[in-house]
Amino acid sequence: MSTSEVLSIRLPNEMKARLGALSETTGRPAAYYVRQAISERIDDLEWAYGVAAHAEAIRSGTSGSRLLDDLASELGFDPNELRDDARSFGDE
Repeated sequence: MSTSEVLSIRLPNEMKARLGALSETTGRPAAYYVRQAISERIDDLEWAYGVAAHAEAIRSGTSGSRLLDDLASELGFDPNELRDDARSFGDE
């Protein structure tokens, strides 16, 4: 069994009203829908903010970058083939 903690958040009045109406209609507590919404989006948010933080670290010089050709080769792609595919994609 997992443990849980309380988190208080402020919601705009309209969002709180919508959440309350959904809760009333379905008989589920509002907290259920808040947990569901967070659960469905947290992976995307972690990824997006992680990418943004990494990009900022590269811009500021605190993290290095890699050449696309090196990354493509590491992943088993032929960099020249990828470049050719990208060029032909633009011609379509």
